[in-house]
Amino acid sequence: MSKTFSYHKGTTPLLVSVPHDGWQLPTDIVQHMSDAGRSIPDTDWHVSQLYDFVKDCGASVITADYSRYVVDLNRPADDAQLYENQGTPGLCPEQTFAGADIYLDPIDINKAARVATYWQPYHDQVTTTLAELREQHGYALLWDAHSIPSSVPSLFAGELPVLNIGTFDGRSCARDLSNAVLAAAEASAYDAVLNGRFKGGYITRNYGDPESGIHALQLELAQRAYMNEKNLEFDREKAAELRATLKVMLDAFQEAAKR
Repeated sequence: MSKTFSYHKGTTPLLVSVPHDGWQLPTDIVQHMSDAGRSIPDTDWHVSQLYDFVKDCGASVITADYSRYVVDLNRPADDAQLYENQGTPGLCPEQTFAGADIYLDPIDINKAARVATYWQPYHDQVTTTLAELREQHGYALLWDAHSIPSSVPSLFAGELPVLNIGTFDGRSCARDLSNAVLAAAEASAYDAVLNGRFKGGYITRNYGDPESGIHALQLELAQRAYMNEKNLEFDREKAAELRATLKVMLDAFQEAAKR
């Protein structure tokens, strides 16, 4: 089995996680998939490219190679529901956000095998990295990077704000850190919200432990801010503007942690 993620070791206390930008589909899975599934429409398109500047800033970076349709790295391995009274795709989705079938026919998905092969290695690396960062720096910072179409009627009403910061209602990150990030976001040209529709998924909730010195937050970006949502192309001009805001937010996250 080849590697299932890409990892870059940095020098600062910050780890940036990109769990939904992967596009690879294993042969034994893709042969059962519909055209809708093979087109992987729910990918967090170009997020790793958008965040490519963080390596030069000293951050560690982990990026998934495989699609979330293989296994969703931001869901618990036991497939427990994260959001009450809200329908969200599970650990191994069988339908797209738009409701299209991912597979040609109903199949018996071996979730345990997918977890062992694709989910566990990613989380082992996150666990190891955060432990090393805390040991080296006295604390660790986790920034879980996501994006989503600006409008997904099956998940939320209306158009999503551009900057959606989630800290599991303050449980995954100390409030002075999240408030610093929110202040930086609100000072930008983009609309921002803290713990709105997106409060942070499994990664944020599982690893964030402020009392133990690990602060985790999720940033869900509306894709209109950096790409063309119709043809899925990366917009370099838009991305350059958004990167400037992301850098300010990341700097605020790190500076607040030093205090």
